[in-house]
Amino acid sequence: MPSHEPHEQAQPWTRGRRLMVSLPIFIILFGLLVVISNLTTVPWNIELTGQSMATLTDDTSVTFDSGDGAELPGKGTYEVSERYVTLSVARDGSLVDGGGLRHKADANGVQAIKVLIREPKGVSGKLPAVVFMHGAGYGTCDNSFGDVAGDMASAGFVTAVLDKPVWDTTDVNRDYPASAKAYDNVIDYLRGLDTVDAAKVGIYATSESTWISSYLLGDDPDIAFQILLSPMVFSPRQALGFFVTQDFTLAGANDGYQSIVQRLFSADASLVGLHNFDLETLNPGAYAVPTYVAYGSKDVMTAQVEGVRAILYEAHLAGNWDVTIRSYPVANHVLRLGDESEAGTPFADAYVTDLIDWAVGTSAGLRQTSERVGGTDLYQSIGLPRALEARRAGTIYGLVIHATMLLLLVASAICALVTLIRVLRVRARWRRERRRARREGMLPPPRPVALGFTHGFGNALLTLTLTTLGTLLIFFAGLGQVVMGVVRLAWGGAPTETPGVMYWSWPVIQVVSALVVWAWSRVFMRLIEVASGRGLIQWPPRKGAVRGIVTGAEPVLASTRLARVLFWLVTFTMLYVLLFFAFWGLFIY
Repeated sequence: MPSHEPHEQAQPWTRGRRLMVSLPIFIILFGLLVVISNLTTVPWNIELTGQSMATLTDDTSVTFDSGDGAELPGKGTYEVSERYVTLSVARDGSLVDGGGLRHKADANGVQAIKVLIREPKGVSGKLPAVVFMHGAGYGTCDNSFGDVAGDMASAGFVTAVLDKPVWDTTDVNRDYPASAKAYDNVIDYLRGLDTVDAAKVGIYATSESTWISSYLLGDDPDIAFQILLSPMVFSPRQALGFFVTQDFTLAGANDGYQSIVQRLFSADASLVGLHNFDLETLNPGAYAVPTYVAYGSKDVMTAQVEGVRAILYEAHLAGNWDVTIRSYPVANHVLRLGDESEAGTPFADAYVTDLIDWAVGTSAGLRQTSERVGGTDLYQSIGLPRALEARRAGTIYGLVIHATMLLLLVASAICALVTLIRVLRVRARWRRERRRARREGMLPPPRPVALGFTHGFGNALLTLTLTTLGTLLIFFAGLGQVVMGVVRLAWGGAPTETPGVMYWSWPVIQVVSALVVWAWSRVFMRLIEVASGRGLIQWPPRKGAVRGIVTGAEPVLASTRLARVLFWLVTFTMLYVLLFFAFWGLFIY
């Protein structure tokens, strides 16, 4: 007698019944993804748009009343000599063997900073001086500020360009307070020179270093003046959020990619050890000295209108009304004409002359006779995203999603590789046995079962996996093109006329993702149908049904354990990819 009675073959479900089962599954899955996309949405307000500020004159030149009518030195007045010094600066700002200025007992974390000093030849008396402060990157004294530092030296200034103080930091975890102390060491070095007037040492700060200059003026209020080239003004979170938001649009990216900006710049970076996002750099002390601010009309990185208003407000709070604003047509973020990635890109026509004239007159204590705000009108396309703030819960969720997805992708790849090796070994053994059977005149062995997927689940898994991974690749391709477009804009290049992937990829991913969710709901419906036919979806389960599935005698998915593990691991991974899409807002339609 058989161990169990034969059961009747289950009848296939009708099309209507399959729809009635798959539709609720789709609604649940899709609704979950939509809810996640909406819950991770960041409050976003970039009003007012299209802000502008009129200048008082188109003329950018800076003039002073010299009193006795004497001609002031200018660019090219003197020949220039160059020399190097090296200061070993610890990260706490102390000098190690620094010529008797300050010393440090513990020399850990010390950077030997080379400084290029340029001095005018044949000038008697004590001179004003300028220390140059680097923007983003890893500039050195030899590859940075060479033209403008030399020109200022030819106008009677002692200039100092140093290797950027970075120690063991990177672009994302710069130590701004420590950098301020390093720059102040160079300022102190210049003040100690016999040829320098210690009361007339100023700074030239550009882009990222305008965050550092805020700390520097807090540490050293005796700085005589400052030249700010494309100052970022606001906190890194707001300034970078503005820059990326504006440039995503200018680059031609689909509006959907703005959701990435919102979520990225709402991250609580302190969870991963980054503490620079919310620096308090906007304060009256940062603008308490005579200040020259220069912007370029093609600068796509700074909120110029709101920035100028904030600078003037803080300066006036500090009792400083000596602020000069200049805006140059066609110039980019570093006041160059054209693409800064190309060597030899010149400054805007009058920029160097204007800033030298301003620095000479200001250092001499003369009264400025030119307008304070001049050049082309300032324009700002969107408002500063002031609502941006750290969102700890969303950051933790995002980190978990990304880390888990990465681990699942790796685990799925390993499982797929193991499966492929097994399939190849089984087929190789079968081919050897078939050749031997032919030689011996025996019947060929039957084709072996390597995985044993049933009911088309193997093909469904392969199709949906390739579709989901293909959609993921399109997402990264579109995002990569957006990033490259932003980089080109930041260097002064023109936006592309044919956006391509970064424009059409977002709606395509949204449509494909919805179809993939529907396809997965059909797969789960089919699993339920087959399981029902095996007597599993009843209570109690049909006698022997569970045993038949475990042993592979009556499989629902596959007859082999490896195939079942592969199916569920890959399925879970692909659903996690959809959760990844939901986190970045792709399920907001």
